[in-house]
Amino acid sequence: MGGISIWQLLIIAVIVVLLFGTNKLRNLGSDLGSSIRGFKKAMSDEDEKKDLPKEQDADFNAKTLADKQHDPVNKDQPRDK
Repeated sequence: MGGISIWQLLIIAVIVVLLFGTNKLRNLGSDLGSSIRGFKKAMSDEDEKKDLPKEQDADFNAKTLADKQHDPVNKDQPRDK
């Protein structure tokens, strides 16, 4: 009492097959499987991205003030003192 028996599950399965047809159920199953596969792939790709170091958008080389004074940007123009 209260539980679903095997006969009730069988009747429900027959009704579902009659309503939707086997072809539509097969397509639904393959679509569900491919979406789960895609979700797992996206989750594993995200984990791999976390393991890799982040790349910088530009090349930032920090220079000290002394380096900037000894290495002028444009050598054609004289430096002001």
